[in-house]
Formats: sequence, structure tokens, C-alpha cells
Amino acid sequence: MTVALRLGDKGQAVRDLQAGLNRAGADLYVDGDFGEKTEAAVMDLQRRTGLVVDGLAGTKTLQALAGSDCSSLLKEADLIRAADRLGAELAAVKAVNEVESRGTGFFAPGKPAILFERHIMRRRLLLVGGEEDLDGRVAALERAHPNLINTRPGGYAGGLAEYPRLARAKMIDAPCAIESASWGLFQIMGFHWQALGYESAAAFEVEMKASEANQLDAFVLFIEADPALHKALKGHKWAAFARIYNGPAYARNLYDVKLQRAYARHAERLQDAA
Repeated sequence: MTVALRLGDKGQAVRDLQAGLNRAGADLYVDGDFGEKTEAAVMDLQRRTGLVVDGLAGTKTLQALAGSDCSSLLKEADLIRAADRLGAELAAVKAVNEVESRGTGFFAPGKPAILFERHIMRRRLLLVGGEEDLDGRVAALERAHPNLINTRPGGYAGGLAEYPRLARAKMIDAPCAIESASWGLFQIMGFHWQALGYESAAAFEVEMKASEANQLDAFVLFIEADPALHKALKGHKWAAFARIYNGPAYARNLYDVKLQRAYARHAERLQDAA
């Protein structure tokens, strides 16, 4: 994943960005300093291409700058619809999108960002077979495939290399394999499919493959399914939101601080644009 360039950054990558923005119609001095004029040019490009308008020059903005097909990428209009449905401020939804998403919902066309969790695969198989199966089929599978079925997390390959792991797990049990991966921008675990109203694990996977907008829809459903999480988002209670969404280690990773800062920045921009 490309680290997004932003206000205050300096260097050759910023020069390349400024030159690209100029080719797209901007009028910037190419000095390698990501200042307010460069940020404004980035936001103008994002508006013209329909992308999320956040002033961050990440993978998606660079794709748009290169003239790539952005039809499956998240749009500003998608976030507006999500905020309206959740009854939350657009700035709050933008903050979560910036901090909690993977930056891009796809590793490649038709390949949503995933992370296969072998300890979840074990749990899902036990749920299907029952606890009495611990010393039976699941235990045998665990011994044969410790990288796919295990009591401990780990074994990650990362990026597109997660797909061979998922494919091998599907050969053991396809629904359990889908349920054992996190999917898309917001890392929604597949085992939530039923609680979120999808017809099956396979149907959930199809939706995640279609677009980042569909991945956002899953996130909205996830928020709606948890009243405490929904309340924290609407009330800008970022520590509570991060604790529920990220788990008890949220403070160590400063998720709440990052969310608060992102929210303040987006709220200020939206106020200035009003």
C-alpha cells in the first residue's frame, strides 16, 4: 500500500506529484513541498474524478492522476450516503475511512484486500462440527495444515499472497474459509455475514469483490448492528469507538488520537467549504 502524501510532506515523491498535477491542469511550482496549494490541487483532482475529497495523495489519487479506471473505488458520494444513513457527521465518517480503512479495498482488480486468520478457521470448523469434534476431523486437519488451522493467530503471507492461503482453506471448507478472512477497506470479518443480512458467506464475498462502495455498505451494516459503536461514532467518542472496533490494544496504536485528529481536520475543511 502506498503511504499517502499529505500537507507538510517534502521530497521527490511530492515533486513527482506536483508535476503530475500540473499535467492534469494545475499550476503549481514544482518544489517538492506539499503546501496548501498542492493540497488544493489534490482536492480539485479528487472532486473532478469523484474520489473521496480528503487532500491525501494516496494510491487512489495517484491512480486517478495516471488515468486509471477508478469505477470500483470509493467516492465522495458514497461517504455522504453512509453518513446520512448512520445519522453521523460526514467528517466523522471521513475520519474513520482515513484511519480504519486499509487505504485501498483491493490488492488488484477483483481481489479485495483480505487477511486470512487461521485461528478463526479453526473456530469456524469447530462450530460446524461441534466441540466433540476437537479430537476428530478438526484436530487431524490442524495437524495436516497448521498454517491454515491453528489455535494461534499467524502464518500471514500478506497482500496478494493471502489468496493462495484462502484458496487452500476453501478446499477444506469454503464457507468457513470465507468467514475466516477479513475483507475490504474496513477489514470486516466474513463470519459477520449473517448478522449483517447477507444470504451466505459466498454472497458476502461476491459483494466485497464488486466495489469499495459495497465494502462501505458492509461497514455501515456493521456499525448499525452494534448500538454502542454507532453511538460512539455519532458522539465523536473516539476512545470508545476505537476500543470496540480495534480491541483493547487501541491505545497502544493511538487509534483514538488518530481518529480525533482526522475528524478535526475534516470538520474544519467541510466548514470552510460551506
